[in-house]
Amino acid sequence: MPHRPYVIDRMISAKRIAARVEALAHEITAAFAGTDKLVVVGLLRGSFIFIADLVREIDLPVEVDFIEASSYGDTMTSSREVRILKDLRSGIEGRDVLVVEDIVDTGHTLFHVLNMLKARKPKRLEVCALLDKPSRREVPVKAKWTGFEIPDEFVVGYGIDFAQRNRNLPHIGKVRFTA
Repeated sequence: MPHRPYVIDRMISAKRIAARVEALAHEITAAFAGTDKLVVVGLLRGSFIFIADLVREIDLPVEVDFIEASSYGDTMTSSREVRILKDLRSGIEGRDVLVVEDIVDTGHTLFHVLNMLKARKPKRLEVCALLDKPSRREVPVKAKWTGFEIPDEFVVGYGIDFAQRNRNLPHIGKVRFTA
């Protein structure tokens, strides 16, 4: 899919991300101390790098699973229609669950996923998001742990894409169109 030319302005360095991920993991470890196993659920695809780094820093027994939900496709704005493309492989009833999200924007995707997971009766359900754009929120949803609050900018990098590009950047950058 052809796009207008754009550049990426660095917003959050790889070093700042790594330090924040480590701090989040320590807070999560403390909050879930005593769990027999924490089920860490990544929302694909944007969270895959974040979840990999985060679980390596969590000092608890963890099980990792994924949900793939979509409300964007290849566009820069949410359709607000959330589709589940891949569901969990394991049951979560009576278990401690941490949902890991790359970015909370309008909140529609996370709201839909949390309602779906609550219906499965986990013992505890919490959310950790790398990025939060509270100015864009349209539904009442909030992560217990947030890496960085950012302004209303379209961002890429560290797993987050624009039309399946730029996921491999080690930092978070703002997309700026040049033409």
